[in-house]
Amino acid sequence: MTFCVHCGRPPADGDHTPCRGGRAALEPPRFCGECARRMIVQITPAGWSARCSRHGESTSAGTLALTD
Repeated sequence: MTFCVHCGRPPADGDHTPCRGGRAALEPPRFCGECARRMIVQITPAGWSARCSRHGESTSAGTLALTD
């Protein structure tokens, strides 16, 4: 992972304590870990899905669907 999926910054950039907290573990990723783009996030009663326009979709089920 090149970027933090909760704040979009590189891991070495600043304090990521809030990003690693217990509450953050329950949140879906908001930024792509590959390119730091803001992702489109859909939250449902069954879980969540997050889609990066460049790197595809990830879900709370742990699957990854890549797009071109």
